Amino acid sequence: MTSPITTERHGDVLVIISNNPPVNALGAAVRQGLEAGLKEAAADDGIKAVVIRCEGRTFFAGADITEFGRPMQEPGLPTVIDMIESSEKPVIAAIHGTALGGGCEVTLGCHYRIAVPSAKIGTPEVKLGLLPGAGGTQRIPRVAGVALGLEMTAKGDPISAARAMQAGLIDRLAGENSLVADAVAFANEVASARPLPRASEKTAVADPDAVAAFKKENAKRFRGFDAPAANIACVEKATDGSSFAEGIAFERQEFMKLMMGVQSAAQRHLFFAERQAAKIDGIDPAIALRPIKKVGVIGAGTMGGGISMNFLSAGIPVTIVEMQQEALDRGTGVIRKNYEASAAKGRLKPEQVALAMGALTPTLNLEDLADCDLVIEAVYESMDVKKELFGKLDKIVKQGAILASNTSYLNVDEIAASTSRPQDVLGMHFFSPANVMKLLEVVRGAKTADDVLATVMALAKTIKKVAVVSGVCHGFIGNRMLMPRQVEANKLLMEGATPEQIDRVHVEFGMPMGPFQMSDLAGVDIGWHRDPTRIESIRDALAAEGRWGQKKSAGFYDYDEKRNPTPSPRVAEIIEDFRSRSNLPKREITDEEIIERTLYTMVNEGALILEEKMAQRASDIDVVWIYGYGWPVYRGGPMFWADTEGAKKIVAGLEKHGFKVAELLKSNAESGGRFK
Repeated sequence: MTSPITTERHGDVLVIISNNPPVNALGAAVRQGLEAGLKEAAADDGIKAVVIRCEGRTFFAGADITEFGRPMQEPGLPTVIDMIESSEKPVIAAIHGTALGGGCEVTLGCHYRIAVPSAKIGTPEVKLGLLPGAGGTQRIPRVAGVALGLEMTAKGDPISAARAMQAGLIDRLAGENSLVADAVAFANEVASARPLPRASEKTAVADPDAVAAFKKENAKRFRGFDAPAANIACVEKATDGSSFAEGIAFERQEFMKLMMGVQSAAQRHLFFAERQAAKIDGIDPAIALRPIKKVGVIGAGTMGGGISMNFLSAGIPVTIVEMQQEALDRGTGVIRKNYEASAAKGRLKPEQVALAMGALTPTLNLEDLADCDLVIEAVYESMDVKKELFGKLDKIVKQGAILASNTSYLNVDEIAASTSRPQDVLGMHFFSPANVMKLLEVVRGAKTADDVLATVMALAKTIKKVAVVSGVCHGFIGNRMLMPRQVEANKLLMEGATPEQIDRVHVEFGMPMGPFQMSDLAGVDIGWHRDPTRIESIRDALAAEGRWGQKKSAGFYDYDEKRNPTPSPRVAEIIEDFRSRSNLPKREITDEEIIERTLYTMVNEGALILEEKMAQRASDIDVVWIYGYGWPVYRGGPMFWADTEGAKKIVAGLEKHGFKVAELLKSNAESGGRFK
């Protein structure tokens, strides 16, 4: 097997080159090649300096995470980096693309760093529930200070080459098209420089105020996660007077704790699950896709406007249709306002706003969709309304175009049957706000053509969505699993729990909000029959009194002018009234019972979805709940969490409350198997 590492001489400079596509991951062969290249340089008296660079689109973009959890082949990355730093000849990192994780740590082991202006550098290991395990937490604060050390390790976002240079992490900027020549020239310039600057020999100055401010500023972001705290502790260790060797030993200890923990396993699971979700079982990956050069969106409300923004931001022209001019003007005005707000925050340039709005064509005529390649309806959630609309689109839109419904629950096959081309119809379920939320459920109908499904899944990447394929069933994957949670939460109210207790249990579990907080945010009146005299549920009673949630300052909670919630005496009265009329005795509800009846039931529904082949794989369900509903990342999604809890425990909890258990879940409990 050819080594991914080669060397070439440029006069007195040895250039060590990595060519390990796609991202030059620092796998065993790369580490071995780097070791060999460094030894070659050390043994040759004619070599005065060394440059380490990479072919392809990026510098080393991190470790090979497929090696995690397996016996490590020598040399380990820390050994290679120590070898680089201890070299008696200057070693220069020539950086382009992204130097991430282990790649960033390699640059820190080098004595000098040169980068093209477009390069970025960072340590994103925290996003996999880890920390930089090859000296990053010790070298960054020694080179760039505590504040940046905390930001780079505990938050994990990369920084620009310009900012890295300002902080001392990069010594010089190269030309975008002359990195190799500039790096060799730099190497010749520093060839005789002594002593060589070594990050491990620098002193990191303690800054307790910066640490305290960082913790306070990021408390909400870090809630529930183990890895940020471990990264912070390691950065602090670099500043407490400990030697570099002591700091490295502490870093290794904390790394191994995280590596062996459930949270990192969950976050690594999600990393692979997201990539796996893009693959469609039974379809040739090389299938020809349909060109999507123009998109039509029907409905300029919250969903239609948000959906349109996804395509406009990707440079795809959109024709947006409404029935009334007022609604059309309001919808396009909101789109413009959203873009201008992003520009005001520096996320977009004014010319980008102008370009996006210039690609939007508002109209009151469905006939203007005739030449669109994809049409997405975002109208009222009524089967009759949607079937009538698709019947009209069938006669208007050109042959070969894809027709999509943004339905949350309705039967896509029934919608498709209202056209003469069901093979061109599928569901595209966006999540609100559609221009922000990353999840897209792509619903494959019984007659949806393979190239239609493949085209939409590929298009999802273009508009920066994480797409998951679902079969046709009520609520698809996400909302179908949400239903048993909501049903049991309402039953628990009737039996003695309070909205605040149920919500607290979910928030402590790691959800951004509980079922009743979510109801108040979305609107208690959503789906309400609008007859104030017809009161059949607690929700009906709230809606009849105008307690429609946050928008009315009253729902399951009372809200102040800043929308801060407090328990509502009136809601307690309504619940008590319903309970007494139902002759249900009030009893003590434990937090454990809330978990069993609201979360275990979700797992059970997920097992049924897998049994019915409504989801391709268990990890797809996890992706849906992470990106669509705020399931805590550090728990890996409901199906991964179920595996960590243990199927036996979940089955026992379900049976205790009289639930019918899915056969797949029972099978896992009996065999000790995991969801696949």
